[in-house]
Amino acid sequence: MSLDEKFAPVRNTIYEVVSNLFKKMAGLFGYPENPGMPTIYEMPSELYARSQFIDSLPKHQTYWPPVQRPENWFEMIFGPSPKVDTVPRFIYESKEEGFYNFYIENYKNIYFLPDWVSEFIQVRLNICLDISLLETFREVLFIGLMVYSQMLVLRITISWFIYINPFTVPWCYLAAAVDWTEDVLQGILPAILGVNITGTLFLGIIGVIADSLNHLVFTMPFLPSEAEETKLLINQEMKDVLVFHYLPVTWYRYPIPNDLREFWYYERPDILEYMQKAYKDLDVQFLPNNIIQELNQKSDSIITKTNNISDYLSTQILSNEHLFSSNDFISYVNENLHIPFTNHLSNFF
Repeated sequence: MSLDEKFAPVRNTIYEVVSNLFKKMAGLFGYPENPGMPTIYEMPSELYARSQFIDSLPKHQTYWPPVQRPENWFEMIFGPSPKVDTVPRFIYESKEEGFYNFYIENYKNIYFLPDWVSEFIQVRLNICLDISLLETFREVLFIGLMVYSQMLVLRITISWFIYINPFTVPWCYLAAAVDWTEDVLQGILPAILGVNITGTLFLGIIGVIADSLNHLVFTMPFLPSEAEETKLLINQEMKDVLVFHYLPVTWYRYPIPNDLREFWYYERPDILEYMQKAYKDLDVQFLPNNIIQELNQKSDSIITKTNNISDYLSTQILSNEHLFSSNDFISYVNENLHIPFTNHLSNFF
């Protein structure tokens, strides 16, 4: 007879005793007649519906270590360098929505900057359309975190070899760069079975921060709150997307960057024409500053000439309905002097 067969009666007895004990305790609460708390399958709440929608979204998948696709001899020998696997932005143009629209696939684990941070970057730092600086900063931060995590792994590995003194050259430089994490966390986290886990915990924190950079989306020139949730047919598959289109709210609250307005005026007059027609009811200035100054100077000179002429013309001639008044003339200039300014001006005179 095996050892398991000898202890089988004891095991069965223990199971029965524990089972009867739980049944008696549950009987105090009405078991088995009491079915317990009723289960709610569908909660009539917008918040619950929102949570169901978020749970139904896919995840933006990232992989570490990265996929081995060497592009040069260095990467072939030492492996590819870490790269940010970001959520792609798909830019499109249309006659109805304008020229600076884009959409991204909607994931449950994507992150956005707060509206006030995005607004500060666009208005104060003048980073509006060209976000290459932000992407470079994110990539440098990601690579820096990955390099530091490898240094931390090396430091933890060295600590397991008792014949290596980490406070001698060259290991002392590595210890100086990494050991400060133990000084910060060791007073908070105790050792488990005599093993210091502060390095492992800090390594996990670095990994979470680095992976979050992969899911961070820059929405310039829009604010993250301007996203519109909809569905689009992508590669013969219906997907949930976030669309950013029409006029960015920062271009309505604050002046549009002058270099962008100059670009529209001199190189892309089609964009300027669309902006002036589509948003003519809004109090937004689309012309560059130098053109506005020229318009003001020309209007001032026209007013001066009109006043000089009025000094020499009689009241009867000025009252002729076929002539412009000074105010009507100025309104005509402001309404019709568009791109290019010199052509209309030459035609008028």
